[in-house]
Amino acid sequence: MHSQDPSTALPLASRVSPALSGTVRVPGDKSISHRALMFGGLAVGETRISGLLEGEDVLRTAAAFQALGCRVQRDGADWLVHGRGVGGLVEPADVLDLGNAGTATRLLMGVLAGHPFTAILTGDASLRSRPMQRVLAPLAQMGARAIGRSGGRLPLAFTGTEDLVPIEYTLPVASAQVKSAVLLAGLHAPGATTVIEPEPTRDHTERMLRHFGATVVVEDLAQGARRATVTGQGELVAAPVVVPADPSSAAFPLVAAAMIDGSTVTLTGVCLNPGRAGLIDTLVEMGASLTIANRRVEGGEPVGDLVIQGGGLVGCDVPPERAPSMIDEYPILAVAATQARGTTRMRGLGELRVKESDRLAAVAEMLAAVGATVGVEGDDLIVTGGRPLEGGVTIGTRLDHRIAMSALVLGMVTAQPVAVDDARPIETSFPGFVSLMTGLGAKIGPV
Repeated sequence: MHSQDPSTALPLASRVSPALSGTVRVPGDKSISHRALMFGGLAVGETRISGLLEGEDVLRTAAAFQALGCRVQRDGADWLVHGRGVGGLVEPADVLDLGNAGTATRLLMGVLAGHPFTAILTGDASLRSRPMQRVLAPLAQMGARAIGRSGGRLPLAFTGTEDLVPIEYTLPVASAQVKSAVLLAGLHAPGATTVIEPEPTRDHTERMLRHFGATVVVEDLAQGARRATVTGQGELVAAPVVVPADPSSAAFPLVAAAMIDGSTVTLTGVCLNPGRAGLIDTLVEMGASLTIANRRVEGGEPVGDLVIQGGGLVGCDVPPERAPSMIDEYPILAVAATQARGTTRMRGLGELRVKESDRLAAVAEMLAAVGATVGVEGDDLIVTGGRPLEGGVTIGTRLDHRIAMSALVLGMVTAQPVAVDDARPIETSFPGFVSLMTGLGAKIGPV
């Protein structure tokens, strides 16, 4: 738990690193891991999941589905989920504590919308501070009810219904989580439930629903918009899922290798979903030597092996429409920008203000602390690279796992070490981060 006693904090420091080399596989994709457990729980039969991310966030989803009546168990390296069918979950006997898992919380609301009982949802201090109203609004239109704190914040009591009304909902802001919650609620409603996205977001839900036998139709509309429609009240059928490596986790060794001259690192089996590939596209624009080998499809998702070589980065302009495909990668991209010749402008990052922390402010403060040239103009982050960075600071991570990992990668290119006040949150999304990075040659260890 993040909210545990601060006296048990785990400070770590990162020191200037030699060239990195090696072949590694980062943990399974978090978004796909959450969905594999959930859809397995809603399917009829037994779903076998290989490569599940065993981070704290995903284990919270597993525990929630156990509490809702599904049998979820490890079987060797795999996981087995014995599903109860659409609409078949049972009222939990206790509060569902989702820890820090924002994705799990929002998608679970969509699942619970079609069940006629009340569940109490809570989480750690970070999750309890995050706004949930934009998920609750469309679910309320369908017939679900929630009583929570202001802004729909947790803890809240969520009551679903067997009589959900299908809706056509236009997202006010691009969000794969809100889209997914509405589509999952739509599984329980008669007829067609449609979500219209002004700009496309990651489509893991649509892909995996099809993998489990749901009828999902996706259409491209004018001006880059997209319409996704699910047909409700059919059964999902258990299907094996191979979880690809998480591109958001791959981002950390990828950027570390790209920044350090002489590095050659291979990351195997990474998810290459176009809705997640923004960082790969951006690094290529910045002049990174990045190739993709062994392309294939697993569990409905495109995957491949990334081979990255270090050095020669230049600044670039990152357009706002790329934000949904790399929203979690901006902190580490900003670190890469400090080592690129010229200026990198990352546009349209308003969504970062409502993440685990105000990530936009946190990233700017982190870079300024080590002596980088950084500014925020509106929702744009501007970093000018090419000057030596001092380091010699401790970064307050605000219990944000991505800020913690970004700071430790930053310390690999600063003159003096960079420390983080508490590395415990890293385990939520990237178990084994430190051992993987040190295995490639990074110098990360006790302060």
